[in-house]
Amino acid sequence: MKRLLPAALLACCCLLPGLASAETAPPAETSIQTRPDDVSGDRFRDYLRMQGPVKLVSLNQEAAPKPVQVKYSRDWIDRLPKAEGGEQFRCLAEALYFEARGEPVKGQFAVAEVILNRVESSRYPDTFCGVIRQGTGRKYQCQFTFTCDGRAETIAERRAYERVAKVARIVLDGVTQNALTDGATHYHTTNVNPRWARVFAETTRIGQHIFYRDDSYRTASLD
Repeated sequence: MKRLLPAALLACCCLLPGLASAETAPPAETSIQTRPDDVSGDRFRDYLRMQGPVKLVSLNQEAAPKPVQVKYSRDWIDRLPKAEGGEQFRCLAEALYFEARGEPVKGQFAVAEVILNRVESSRYPDTFCGVIRQGTGRKYQCQFTFTCDGRAETIAERRAYERVAKVARIVLDGVTQNALTDGATHYHTTNVNPRWARVFAETTRIGQHIFYRDDSYRTASLD
């Protein structure tokens, strides 16, 4: 037994350098996965990621951003930091301001979802600005009334714009799950009754808007 003890100690001494090197070795390079979107909105995306667990992934791996639980309330939206972004962000934020600033937060997300559904459909332009400006300048061809109603597109209610801008940022970052309107690509307010509403399938009503889906064609969000 006594003769075995020195051998055991020698074995331990041989192993310790290896263990020490393992503990002090530099960790593998890691990064938080982000979406390739407007760089100026990174701080806002980082804030949203703080709402839930953040997963560190190796730089040579791919991982989808973890969904964030969106709350359709003004209190939740107002607590978020100011949203920023590039051209696509500004187009969507302005559309939400002129089309839905008076709607509840859920209704604002629903209008944004319709625009997103069009972006994802091959029947429409493949950018937010393209969808929103489609037909602008041609009589009776514009898709969104504020782009051709002859009124100056002046943002007078700054706080309302800042709120819908946050909605736009969240939608652009892919945080929402396109679940409010069931694939709708059209909507109108409850005080009008356009001819096309008789052809498309009504999917839901949120706030002062009625939403419709063209069942003759499936959007990418439904495929």
